[in-house]
Amino acid sequence: MGMIDKVIGLVFGNSGEMVRDTVEVFRENAEKGAQRSAAAQDQAMAQYAAEFAIERKGGFDRFMDGLNRVPRPALALGTLGLFVAAMVNPIWFAARMQGIALVPEPLWWLLGVIVSFYFGARHQVKTQEFQRSIVRTIAQVPQVVGNIRSINKLRHDSVQVAATGQDAALSLAVIEDAENPALEDWRKAAG
Repeated sequence: MGMIDKVIGLVFGNSGEMVRDTVEVFRENAEKGAQRSAAAQDQAMAQYAAEFAIERKGGFDRFMDGLNRVPRPALALGTLGLFVAAMVNPIWFAARMQGIALVPEPLWWLLGVIVSFYFGARHQVKTQEFQRSIVRTIAQVPQVVGNIRSINKLRHDSVQVAATGQDAALSLAVIEDAENPALEDWRKAAG
């Protein structure tokens, strides 16, 4: 037996550490990999939360946000208005379209660039606001989970919801027969 123990100890080392170390050269340790992944996730969420921290807006910022909301509805309603104008007064509409036909092509390109930049910047701002709202929502998850647990404890079908615990007076009050005139009348009638 002693010789077998020595051979196994030589091949596998103390408690199999030699085999484990050899295997980890070719395959990642799953537990350590999960720990590294969780740490990286925590760091990314912390950076994400810091980047999109809640910022308070002043009056000017709120005014500019309101002003920035005007062009898209104005463009959409203006286009619909052109369709209505074409149906109501085709001659007036044709005269306006002849004027637009005289606009040089470089000016159309400039208009396209301006509109593209405006809507692209607007899209980026809205995307960042959406990401901030996601961070705020994720930050509320532990509180919501705690609230749900508290609510579930209040359910009538929860485990030991009517338990009296260490309260002796409450335990006696539960066991004692209380006066119940309706129950007494029923017992007399039934019996």
